[in-house]
Amino acid sequence: MNASRVAPLLVVSLFASSAAGESRFPNEPIRPNVVLIVCDDLNDWVGILGGHPQAHTPHIDAFAETAVSFENAMCSTPVCAPSRASFLTGIEPHTSGNLFWSPWFENEVLANSKTMMQHFRDNGYRVVGAGKLMHHQRKDEWDEMPMLADYGPLVVEDGQTVAHPDVAEPFASIGAIDGSFGPIDDRAEWVLGRKRWAAGVGTRVPFTPGEATPDERVASWAVRRLERFAAASDSQHETGPFFIGIGFIRPHTPMHAPSEYFERFPLDDVALPPMLENDAADTHYADHFTPEVKGRRYRRLIAQSYGSSEEGLRRFAQAYLASTAFVDDQIGRVLDAIDGSPFADNTVVIITSDHGFGIGPKSFLFKNALWEESVRVPLLVRAPGVSSAGARVHQPVSLIDLYPTLVDLCGLPSDTRKNDRGHPLDGFSLRPLLEDPSAGKWSGPEAALTMLHADEGAHQPLTEADYNDPTRQHWSLRGVRWRYIRYNDGAEELYDHDTDPDEWHNVATDAQHRATLSRFRAILAERVGVDAAREP
Repeated sequence: MNASRVAPLLVVSLFASSAAGESRFPNEPIRPNVVLIVCDDLNDWVGILGGHPQAHTPHIDAFAETAVSFENAMCSTPVCAPSRASFLTGIEPHTSGNLFWSPWFENEVLANSKTMMQHFRDNGYRVVGAGKLMHHQRKDEWDEMPMLADYGPLVVEDGQTVAHPDVAEPFASIGAIDGSFGPIDDRAEWVLGRKRWAAGVGTRVPFTPGEATPDERVASWAVRRLERFAAASDSQHETGPFFIGIGFIRPHTPMHAPSEYFERFPLDDVALPPMLENDAADTHYADHFTPEVKGRRYRRLIAQSYGSSEEGLRRFAQAYLASTAFVDDQIGRVLDAIDGSPFADNTVVIITSDHGFGIGPKSFLFKNALWEESVRVPLLVRAPGVSSAGARVHQPVSLIDLYPTLVDLCGLPSDTRKNDRGHPLDGFSLRPLLEDPSAGKWSGPEAALTMLHADEGAHQPLTEADYNDPTRQHWSLRGVRWRYIRYNDGAEELYDHDTDPDEWHNVATDAQHRATLSRFRAILAERVGVDAAREP
């Protein structure tokens, strides 16, 4: 990370001090605490982003009134494992070569670069976390990590996890994770039949509706951990600022939530996202991925299972809305604990997601695509004394900017490499946009970059030589007005968000947009290499 990207603070004087904010090292300035809240698969169906008119996220929305909301925040890649590896190491997938599903710690560049957690530990922070943060989690990155990712509760039949009984075939045949959604209840027919609830993946421990779910347990742990920091702030063990990572599973599948959350969204009243008939006809995704790739297959199966796309997507949307409302309540519990603690005025709080999720448009039902639904994420940052409460930023930014932003806000060293085989941070500090959301002099790029790996479900799978070659993948650039998509054979899509916010009309072949295409081709060439931006 070069010096122009982050200028570490000499004194973090803009943050109020607290007993638990004292440095563990003599003669160091007071540094703010950090709470990082990461959801899984949370798209723009959040009240403040307006992605769905029925989205019920009062806690996130209320937090937005105290924070800065980045309305055009994008993930580095719309796939769980590489996205998390990227923003928690601050290194783009195409920089590291960690492009898809390989464990990040087996990648030479990432293994020789400090994760966000290690860098904070090395600089005097007490680093604790629970839930899903890295996909391939390593507990030794944390001072304390009592709970890993848990997708439960799940439904078990004859000793095997299966889809919720409310899910019709053939969608249910997808399986207990992606093929399952429905309320956590204790209906009588379950008692008489062979199905029952189990606590989670890899376990047959019975689960009784009304018990705390994994996300509820993670929220409870976070609340207790904050209380412990407050109670023990004068003990030698707890001295120093803290970093808390909180990883919630929902709204990731299986979209199981207590019945009350489904009842908030009566099925007959659920609105579907805006869709255009044959919307995928002018796109190139189907030219590169077979009908059996997950997003295309899931969209087809949901229609077959319920007699029509409309009925199937309405049921899926209900479960997504319910799961989002559920995780919002868990976030609310954590936010209440922060705001009621001695640390409220000295804690940076971030709420985000690893990537989005497409629910219907373009004949697609999943992530792993380069359109807005899969790439856009909520990103809210509250930095007391720095951020402008209630402000919104339209400049496109990336999750890759999180790490350098925290380095800047907390006054940490800018070099996060372990040795010369590591890599500097790729992103840019968002601090100027936190301080002045409308006119901050941000040094970052004009467009946010996203990569999609080209192999899974591809018509022509990559060769071994191409598999880890960034120039053989697919790319998207999101500017303030335009989204540009380029596939690895040169096929292009271009969407004008000023007139087409739903990305219904690919205007890449319109002669009037040649200059825009040329500009985005040049940006892509500069960011990821000439081969990836060659003329089609």
